[in-house]
Amino acid sequence: MAHDGGKLKITQVRSLISRNEKQRRTLTALGIRRIRHSVVHDDTAQIRGMVNTVAHLVEVEPADG
Repeated sequence: MAHDGGKLKITQVRSLISRNEKQRRTLTALGIRRIRHSVVHDDTAQIRGMVNTVAHLVEVEPADG
């Protein structure tokens, strides 16, 4: 999977209630604290893997700049 080395804006859109510990820790590691909270990260394989783990809980879009 080729990445352009840009940035990703990751926003939590679903609740963590009834989610397993791995998913909770993944969102914490990404720096997301609550629903509608957004963070910006570099587009790396590690971040993509974390996003794939919680893809059903977050929205991902390219970040400007």
